[in-house]
Amino acid sequence: MSEQYLIDYMYVMIVFAGGVLAASSPLIISSLIGPPSVKTKTLEPYECGMDPYGSAWDIRFNIAYYLYALIFLAFDVDILYLFPVAAAYDKVSGMRGIVELVIFIGILTLAIVYAWVKGVFSWAKKRKAY
Repeated sequence: MSEQYLIDYMYVMIVFAGGVLAASSPLIISSLIGPPSVKTKTLEPYECGMDPYGSAWDIRFNIAYYLYALIFLAFDVDILYLFPVAAAYDKVSGMRGIVELVIFIGILTLAIVYAWVKGVFSWAKKRKAY
């Protein structure tokens, strides 16, 4: 019986070593192949190509970013409700499940249409100050 435990532990250690190798190999390869120096832009908190100015509390974002974030969050949470529906699809009669799914997706579509009509998806172009 103890021999079987040793074989099982050997398999576990082989899989563990493979996981450590798979996790560390990209780091080792990038350190060998990549550039040796770190540029100053890499050390900035946000690598977006824009030079930061002032503190983080002085930055003002357009309200459209927040609207996009809220809409994304709402639809992301709503889409998560589709996973239990897909998991329990075989326990519900076919037509009832399809009708409920169509109603749910229809409500989501109405929310997108409402946001579209309100102009959430249109970006106002900024004028350059000369």
